[in-house]
Amino acid sequence: MNPRLPYLREKTSKLTASPGVYIMKNREGGIIYIGKAKNLKKRVTSYFRENPDHTPKVAAMVSKVQDYDFIVTDSEFEALVLECSLIKQHKPKYNILLKDDKGYSYIRISDEEFPRITTEKNTTEKGKYLGPYTSSYITKEAVNEANRVFMLPTCNKKFPRDFRKERPCLNYHIKQCMGVCRGRISADEYMGIIAEAEEFIRSGGAASVERMEAEMNIAAENLEFEKAAMLRDRIAAVKKASEKQKMVDSGVDSADVVGLAEYGGGVYISVLMYRDNRLYDKAVFDVEKNEDDEDILSTFMVQFYHGRKDIPRTVAVENMPVESELIQQLLEIQAGRGVKLYQPQRGRLLDLVKLAKNNSAEYAALKSSRTGKDVIALEQLGKCLGLANPPEIIEAYDISNLSSESMVAGMVVFAGGRPQKKAYKKFTVKEQEYQNDYGSMREVLKRRLLHIVNQEGDEYFTRTPDLILLDGGTGHVHAVEPLLRELGLDIPLFGMVKDDKHRTRAIATGGREIQINNLQAAFNLVTKIQDEVHRFSVSFMHTKHKKKTYSSELLSVKGIGEKKAAKLLIKYKTKENLQKATIEELALTAGVSLETAKELYEVIHS
Repeated sequence: MNPRLPYLREKTSKLTASPGVYIMKNREGGIIYIGKAKNLKKRVTSYFRENPDHTPKVAAMVSKVQDYDFIVTDSEFEALVLECSLIKQHKPKYNILLKDDKGYSYIRISDEEFPRITTEKNTTEKGKYLGPYTSSYITKEAVNEANRVFMLPTCNKKFPRDFRKERPCLNYHIKQCMGVCRGRISADEYMGIIAEAEEFIRSGGAASVERMEAEMNIAAENLEFEKAAMLRDRIAAVKKASEKQKMVDSGVDSADVVGLAEYGGGVYISVLMYRDNRLYDKAVFDVEKNEDDEDILSTFMVQFYHGRKDIPRTVAVENMPVESELIQQLLEIQAGRGVKLYQPQRGRLLDLVKLAKNNSAEYAALKSSRTGKDVIALEQLGKCLGLANPPEIIEAYDISNLSSESMVAGMVVFAGGRPQKKAYKKFTVKEQEYQNDYGSMREVLKRRLLHIVNQEGDEYFTRTPDLILLDGGTGHVHAVEPLLRELGLDIPLFGMVKDDKHRTRAIATGGREIQINNLQAAFNLVTKIQDEVHRFSVSFMHTKHKKKTYSSELLSVKGIGEKKAAKLLIKYKTKENLQKATIEELALTAGVSLETAKELYEVIHS
């Protein structure tokens, strides 16, 4: 515990309720956290209150706070901008979002008589720079494509110093370089090609194709066939590259598309940046969810856009951030014009939002050895059920019986959206004399949940799931909900409702049904869980019923009671193994005479 807490609480009790920024400092006076607040007193008090329920990260930060400063602002918007500016300036340890520009890439057109186009991590060398771009991959792809399409030199030769000093390299002969080293291309002509390449990088080259076609026609009329052929090949290369780029054609002129996925306590945010109707750049961020973030999307967007020059006309998001009005104000002030921040409901932009979300999900999946579909399914399921986080561990239960015989239950477990078969459990219903699905479900869940309360059993039986699903409707939920309260367990509980064709239809709560067929990924996951728990419980029921039937046959032999029959079934397990046993082996296992064993042998083989 922080020994400074009494002092900090006393100081905070006198704090203003105005909006502003608070600055947490450690013993050395270093800034370790910066936050904003609509109400400074209320927010800062939450850190130093009695019996706090902080996340480990926040608890660690609070334990290091020696003192704090604050800056009162006139409005929440001013606090928002000031917070972001101070975070970028001081880079506090416990502020995790976008603390610096690490990882930015640039496209450089070198400052020389025959310039080269390259990718760079900084702007220290002389030349013209395009960017910055947050995706190094897209930057490299753009440079490689421009060099290939316009047959620009990528060797280490210096021009015009190295004109005609040696034969052209292999790239010239396979038509991947125009052969500047031959000394037959003037500096003016070369600069014109560089200008075309720059335009191609910026816009995809549609305008340059028209210009090159006009130049090619003029060259052909003037009988400059070599120049016309070069232009023809270049036009074909640009068109081929444009065909390749159809996959990133946005159908929108200027937009940023933001997609978010949550998994395993982390939040993954992708920003797809479209300019001039094509994908211009992509950025993906991996951030840790923090209890201090009222809305992580708002926090992210403020820090991502603060200080940026290239603000698009449209910013599309899956869900509007809580501080959407402040963020739009920030975007418009920086852009010096109107910016549309909105949540698309249909059309091409909605498709691009889904694409951005899929990018985030795939990035999350890469980090967690899952698929993007798993991540999206769990996120959709968590949101539609109103859970604070996507459910990592899901347990599902189903009751199976033949009338009042062989009453059993199966428990299946899905971890990260996939079956975890080593955690499956089988239950025999013991307390229900007659068929009673509700009573059986309550009995089974009580036995299972007591393992959590008493911490008895293996690692899978003692852990607390994030979600429990029952194969059944509201009646099953009503039967089990009081049990959770009795045991003091706070575990989300829902039912899986089937239609008359035994297909998943909805999710049942204590009082209503939640339709999930419009959430394809979540619907597919619930269907998979429901099918799996039904298969598992029915399989166990059939196995148990066969053993019970066979046990009845063994009991028909005089001298074989339930205990002796159980000994035989435990040792041999299956009918096939029993049939392989000799009379002597049967007599020894059951503890009976050879005469009784002989009669038993005949029953087994009858």
